[in-house]
Amino acid sequence: MSRSLAYLLVGAGGAVGGLLRWGATTVVDEAAGAFPWTTFTVNVVGAFALGLLVVGIVGRRQAPPWVRPALGTGLLGGFTTFSAYAHAVDVLATGGEVGTALAYLVSSVLVGVIAAGAGAAVGARLPARRRCVDDSPTAPSGGAR
Repeated sequence: MSRSLAYLLVGAGGAVGGLLRWGATTVVDEAAGAFPWTTFTVNVVGAFALGLLVVGIVGRRQAPPWVRPALGTGLLGGFTTFSAYAHAVDVLATGGEVGTALAYLVSSVLVGVIAAGAGAAVGARLPARRRCVDDSPTAPSGGAR
């Protein structure tokens, strides 16, 4: 895969992931000073999905080379966001909600790591893709299966 194509895939995936994240934040109206559940949920779901993708799809299923840049770096990178996490902590702390800021700061990392590990564990249980003789890059198309 060319470097130019990889950049294009990351950009396209990032655009979709960013739109999904933005859409999630517009669905839920969170009160000022409250725990930022939407960003928390998006980041935890994204951490799980990334663990699943890297271990189960890319690692065990011999995914095509476009999958990791398009879905991992692009889609999930755009969907999850450290900047929204850091911004929420800052807004909570400077708004006098220091306890909520600390709870969000710590729980996001802990639950995110657990979610990524859970995704990786699920991915490890997926059956590995076995290559058939006719799936080889040199096999003629339309061969007997």
